[in-house]
Amino acid sequence: MADRAMTADGTHAPSGFSDPSAVPGGIESPLFPGAPVLDVPPREAALQAELDDMRDRWMRAEAEAANVRARAKRDVEDARQYAVQKFATDVVEAAENLRRGLDSLPPSYPSEPEIVRRLRDGLAGIERSFVGVLERNGVHRDDPTGAPFSPDRHQAMSEQDVHGHPPGTVLQAYTPAWTLNGRLIRPAMVVVAKSPHPTQAPRQGAYP
Repeated sequence: MADRAMTADGTHAPSGFSDPSAVPGGIESPLFPGAPVLDVPPREAALQAELDDMRDRWMRAEAEAANVRARAKRDVEDARQYAVQKFATDVVEAAENLRRGLDSLPPSYPSEPEIVRRLRDGLAGIERSFVGVLERNGVHRDDPTGAPFSPDRHQAMSEQDVHGHPPGTVLQAYTPAWTLNGRLIRPAMVVVAKSPHPTQAPRQGAYP
């Protein structure tokens, strides 16, 4: 009968075990002090690697599913807020036409005919009511006169050499900018200041 390895307390190690010091990477067993626990067999190591790979794939799939849910939520929210964008674009054109009609009336003066005064007051009241309805539904207008030119919100119709205004300042807005829940649906048509030539004198009638 082959001799069995002796444990640290002088007893024989269980059959099939060898001295821990003789097993590379061997550790003592909690059940049999001094007896070694052999290294993990290759099959178990392969299963652990497969488990780790499946866990990694599952975490990646969960992350992708969360991204899909977030994108779907944003798409639904965008559809809710901007479903009427085409309609809103057509409506603001009507609002601008109403403003043009008001601007085409002659300036008010004390002896103007009563019919003209009533027409002006009536159109102004209609415009206020119309714009109020648009604002309650997320459509807003912005007059950019005096503000810096923004290519994201303004469309430059022309540039003008002026003194007293920084280059890139909006001097005049033919039409305002319109937005729907913060998204631009119609840019402002504007005149933009540019740097005058150093030898150019201020023009009469130019913007102060």
